[in-house]
Amino acid sequence: MVHSLLERTKNMPTYRKESHIRSILKGVSWRIVATTDTIAVVLLVTCLNGSCSLENAIKIGALEFVIKFLVYYLHERVWQNILQNKTVDKKQTLHKTISWRIIATTMTFVISGTILETFDEIAMFIALTELFTKFVLYYLHERLWLKLPLGKVRQFFLGKKN
Repeated sequence: MVHSLLERTKNMPTYRKESHIRSILKGVSWRIVATTDTIAVVLLVTCLNGSCSLENAIKIGALEFVIKFLVYYLHERVWQNILQNKTVDKKQTLHKTISWRIIATTMTFVISGTILETFDEIAMFIALTELFTKFVLYYLHERLWLKLPLGKVRQFFLGKKN
């Protein structure tokens, strides 16, 4: 049993402190995925309600991109300190995903309600739909970024070689 546990943890990535550049690029990649999802969710919910508006979907997506990018970066840096030098298993990724979803879904509700000028069931449906779609997307995004080797981003952008 101990040998089996050691074998499993040996293959898990160890979380080491990421550079600020990597956190920024990770934030940009996440916001592209998340904003695309937000626009699609807003269109779906508003169209099902009979008040379809691409303009509102883009406004909500754009405002979220800017605001959530900054909050995402801070969230990343906090988790850098929590997970530093620990073996990151799926449970830690799940905890990080849950913490982000609480923050981000609350922000989606507020931003949607503000743009739509009403905090009614439409803003709630947007936030709740996004809760599920983004939970899966964020988790997968996190696991993918754990597989990308540290330092490669810095080498690429600064032209450094090993």
